[in-house]
Parts: sequence; structure tokens; C-alpha cells
Amino acid sequence: MADQPRLITGTDGQSRCWWCGDDPQYVAYHDREWGFPVDDDVRLFEKICLEGFQAGLSWITVLRKREDFRKAFAGFEFTQVARFTDAKVERLVTNAKIIRHRGKIESTINNAQQALKLADEFGSLAAFFWQYEPDPQPVFDGCRSMTPESKALSKELKRRGWSFVGPTTCYAFMQAMGMVNDHLPGCLASSAVEQMRTRGSK
Repeated sequence: MADQPRLITGTDGQSRCWWCGDDPQYVAYHDREWGFPVDDDVRLFEKICLEGFQAGLSWITVLRKREDFRKAFAGFEFTQVARFTDAKVERLVTNAKIIRHRGKIESTINNAQQALKLADEFGSLAAFFWQYEPDPQPVFDGCRSMTPESKALSKELKRRGWSFVGPTTCYAFMQAMGMVNDHLPGCLASSAVEQMRTRGSK
């Protein structure tokens, strides 16, 4: 990441974080989703599962398949995913529209079962996840891949039986869901994200 430009200027003249490039779908994700605070349990569950699917791949690969993932996994309604059967796993493994990794598919079902327990204990997934929101961070320089908070979240999730939730995966989840604002200074989304975070509009 060190050899990447910090900001890029799009054809619309706007400055953005370098990682979204000029792919329209990726740019839209950067501008409208990434880093904006989320407290919807289904979206939180979806994102942490998709971050698990991303392991070893690029996010744009997963993003391009996101709608197909949603169709395959009941919109990531974890109350439904938790009831997926072995037969459903076999069908998913043959679904060429998603990432056909048996371990990650089985992990998503397992994590849905664990999510039910978390929601029951804490009242919502949001109540559990947002307790790991860190204190304000130094300005993001593009180099963090994990933090003490993401390590703690990963450790607790694993203790509770979740899988594919390493500290790097958890930090990517925290970035995407707005628990931190890692848009680079000067990026068009940085101030909008910070305003939402300041208002507590998760």
C-alpha cells in the first residue's frame, strides 16, 4: 500500500481514496457505503460474512458478486441462514455465481447460529459489535490492517464459536461499518462520514 497514491481524482473532479479506482461499482460503494455508520443487524451480519469470503481475494471480487450472495444466503437474514441444511450447503457449493468455498459457506451458516445467540444475549448484533468502537484514531495513513480493538473483537467472536473472523477481517469490517473513519483526509466522503459518526447516526 505504501507505493499507492493517497488520493485519486475521478472524472468528476472529486478526490477519493485510491483503492476504489475508477470502477463505477467500486466508486459508488466508496462514496455511499464504506465507512458510513451502520446499526442494522442484517447488514452487519452480511458484511462480516462477506469479509470472511474475501479472505485471500480482493473486495471488488466479492462486491461484484454481492447480489448473488444475497440471493444465495436469504438476504443474510441470519435467522434463516442458521437453518440451512447440509443439502443446502451442497447446492451452494455448486453455485458458480458466488465464491464456492465449502469452508466459508459452512462458516456463514455456523456464524448465523452464533449470531442468534449474540442477538439474544445483547438485544441486537449492533449492541455487541459497537461496544468495540475505538476511541478516535490518528488520521488514517493507509497502513493499518488491525488494531487492539479488532484483535479483541476477533478473540471474542472466536471464543463464541465464530470462524473466519481474524483480526484483519474484523478491522476491515469495522472500517466498512463506520466504527472508524478511515477515509483519507481530502477524500470527498471523509467529512460526511465524520458528521454521521459525530451525530451518532449509526
